[in-house]
Parts: sequence; structure tokens; C-alpha cells
Amino acid sequence: MRAVYAARQDPGSPLTGLEVGDLSDLPDAPADWVPVEVRAAALNHHDLWSLRGVGLRGEQLPMILGTDAVGLDPDGRTVLVHAVISSPDWVGDETLDPRRSLFSEKFPGTLAERVWVPSRNLVPAPASLTLAEAACLPTAYLTAYRILTTAAGVRPGQRVLIQGAGGGVATASLLLARAAGAHVVVTSRSEAKLERARAIGAQETVHTGTRVAPVDVVIETVGQATWEHSLRSLRPGGVVVVAGATSGAAPSAELNRVFFRSLRVIGSTMGTAAELAELVAMVATCGVRPVIDGEYAFDDEAAVHAAFRRLNSGEVFGKVVLVR
Repeated sequence: MRAVYAARQDPGSPLTGLEVGDLSDLPDAPADWVPVEVRAAALNHHDLWSLRGVGLRGEQLPMILGTDAVGLDPDGRTVLVHAVISSPDWVGDETLDPRRSLFSEKFPGTLAERVWVPSRNLVPAPASLTLAEAACLPTAYLTAYRILTTAAGVRPGQRVLIQGAGGGVATASLLLARAAGAHVVVTSRSEAKLERARAIGAQETVHTGTRVAPVDVVIETVGQATWEHSLRSLRPGGVVVVAGATSGAAPSAELNRVFFRSLRVIGSTMGTAAELAELVAMVATCGVRPVIDGEYAFDDEAAVHAAFRRLNSGEVFGKVVLVR
């Protein structure tokens, strides 16, 4: 089976361990798992972390990469693959299972011709989207949906600040927040990315660190570099939702500001299969279309490597997708 996989790991040069070739299917799949013929799969920074050796042990190599996919189930239906794998006996929110994992952590990932999936992890794909667009939903857009609904409870008319234009979660948050009726403020160090953000609906765009009128919600995926600005931008009683820390995970906590202004700090990661189904309904109803930075041919090894180089460049705006 043709697959994109981590053959080696290097913290400084992650792409040196990336290979494309034939690997076997998952041996001895659990009884309630089913095969999905993958038609499109989005890349995520999780794939780069795996190649760096974070969250994936060396003895697990080679490991097929990928958490996102859309494809055909055994009955020929077009389905999304929900990336969070909970324990067989777990009941309730999958993201709270201490033994949960994502595809490509314990089990082979989605960057392959075929992936075996727990049957409970299949969600009908939205007919309103292309396969490449649908492949963007299970990680970045689900993460953004949970941030806005479950974590922050964003309501129409509220001001939402999104740190770091261009990333998958940030771009998804912008589109979904606008669809929910929020006033969206986006930051970036790149004028080109701010221009793109304005083009897809941001009402305000400012350079990173620029003072803004108080906001109700901050979506924080950058971490240390923007943390002070995030807290200082919140109105009293506001909430910052942390879903990543790409620039570092140990900023000054500024506890005096947190308690004096009654701020709330909430962590959020991924989402549930039920929330993925809700996201699909929202996309179909509101006409949201994921932003794609580029589509690359899964069957072309050079194209696969180009896709990963693009993701690793830091210049991406939206999602990078492999298509078959």
C-alpha cells in the first residue's frame, strides 16, 4: 500500500525523515474497525512534530503520517475520518480520555491509499465541499469549531481576536467566527497575510502586538510570543482559549491581570465526533468553504515532498492537501 511515512526523526531537519513508498496495512485491526479508501488528506503541523520526534517514539517507525482524511467507506459512502481515537470502553467526550490518541501516534495515519478506522469515527462528508475542502475539516476546522462553541461560547456581535493569521486553525477560526456573527480582529507580522485575512472576511487586521479595542474572546495558538498581548486585549471577564503554543509554552502567566480583571483561560484540543457532525451541518448551512493554500498529487513523490516543504516554510495561508 502506497503511503507517506516517517522513516527517521530529526528535531532540526524533520523533512529528512519523510519517505513515500509501499507499506503494509494495519495488522490485526480491531473487529469494529473498517477500511476507508482515502481520496484526500490535509497536512498538519502534527506531521512535522512526528518527524521531529515529538509524540512518536523511534521504535514505532516507520509510521504512516496524517490525521485528516476524506474517502469512501466499505459501502461506498463519502465520509470524514474523525482523528481522535478514544479507548474502546470510553464513554463521553473523546478529548477527555487520558488514553486517547490521534491517527499516526499509536495507529497508522491517513496519508495512505487506505486507512483502518473505528466505525464510530466515521462522519458523512458535506456534499457542498470538494474532497480537498472536506479533508480540511477533521483537525483544524474541528479545533476551531470547538474553540468558538464549546470553549468560548461565542455569540453574534462579540469581538474575537485571532492571533497569527494564516495557520490552519487561525484561518478556520476566522471563517467560522464570521459565520457565527462575530466581529473578527486578526494579527500577523506579515502584511501579505493580513491582506489575505481581510479578503476572507476579517473586519480588522493589525500587526502583531498592536493595541486593539477590548475584545470578548482571544483565540491563542501562537503562545509565548503573543500571550501578553492576548491578556491585555481582553475586556474584564473575557476569555482566552489556548489551542497551541507554536512560539513557546512558558510565557509569564500575568496572574495579577488574570485575577484582577476576572479573565478566564481555557484549554481546548481537537473535538468530538458529534462536534464534527455539527461542524459539517454548519458548513453546509452557512456556505463556509475551507481555504486551501495548495493541492498536491498524492501519487507524485516529488509533489508530496513539495507539499511538506510548503507546510514547513511558515508561509502557508490555509491548508495544504494531498489528493488522489
